[in-house]
Amino acid sequence: MGITTGRKWKIMGVLLAGAVCACGVLFYIIFNDYAEGPLDRGGRLMSTTVTIPRGASFSFVKAELKRLKLVTRDTFFHMVALVEGAPTRIRAGEYELNNHMSPRELLRKLMKGAIKEYRIVIPEGFTVRQIASRLAAQQLVDGDVFLHLAGDREFLASLSIPGKSAEGYLFPDTYLFTRSIGEKEMLEVMVRRFRQAITPEMTARADQLHFRFEDIVTLASIVQKEGGKKEEMPSIAAVFYNRLKRGMRLQSDPTVIYGIDDFDGNLTRSHLREKTPYNTYRIRGLPPGPICNPGLDAIMAVLYPSTERFLYFVSKNDGSHHFSTNLASHNRAVIKYQIKRQRQ
Repeated sequence: MGITTGRKWKIMGVLLAGAVCACGVLFYIIFNDYAEGPLDRGGRLMSTTVTIPRGASFSFVKAELKRLKLVTRDTFFHMVALVEGAPTRIRAGEYELNNHMSPRELLRKLMKGAIKEYRIVIPEGFTVRQIASRLAAQQLVDGDVFLHLAGDREFLASLSIPGKSAEGYLFPDTYLFTRSIGEKEMLEVMVRRFRQAITPEMTARADQLHFRFEDIVTLASIVQKEGGKKEEMPSIAAVFYNRLKRGMRLQSDPTVIYGIDDFDGNLTRSHLREKTPYNTYRIRGLPPGPICNPGLDAIMAVLYPSTERFLYFVSKNDGSHHFSTNLASHNRAVIKYQIKRQRQ
């Protein structure tokens, strides 16, 4: 006997309802099926760092997400992955995920390559060694590899950096780096930021002063390390310009310190007497290269120094300096701001 028309409609209705339910379940899994991952002490969602190696299979990715309790239902997760075309499109890298992300959200982030970024602040006046140390502390670089590249002549030549070090050309700024970027690209990014900060007007100004721009960077690094307030930098620059014009030694403590291996923080008279390429108490003119990575304020101060005739300055121990045009005045300031203070 054949199936009646009414019964056919009932069967079709049941099948249709089943299909709708199945689609509903799949829709829920795709958009709302959250895993029960870790919570912090306040019951809030916790981020989990997931590393996907290069060449990792989708099976590895799925197993890793399940191990970290970001995925609970393998079969449904696999179904969503097939719908999204994810198995062959997931990108390697380090990701920050959480247990309130649906399978679709997880997969789309992995396919987009939205890898975790680290906010790194490079302060004005940091040396290459300090930069390497800060990056290594975040496990973003191998410090030794970074320092080696920063002194590699062939690599430096590719970046149009004169001299034997990237010192002075790693622009102080806030950077967003990923673990996958590598030492070479990080150096390239910081040097590129330096090039972007230096305008044609600035290079033209260096020509007006009859200085090579690398000498401007070297002098700016000394001004930066001498510290002090931003508004004093042009006066500090003027002191060094005036000394250079008179053939006087710069006599800058920070340059001496830069030339000391493993400096312990105590600058002695024997250090000042030791002849190194960076001891401006012993050498005339500028040291062979920058002693740190100066900021834009220091560079501008060197490009546009004050017109004062100062030849000396001494710290007043409050972030500012006392400037003098002659040695007698300077000696009185040293007694007032340094010697008397040490005796108190």
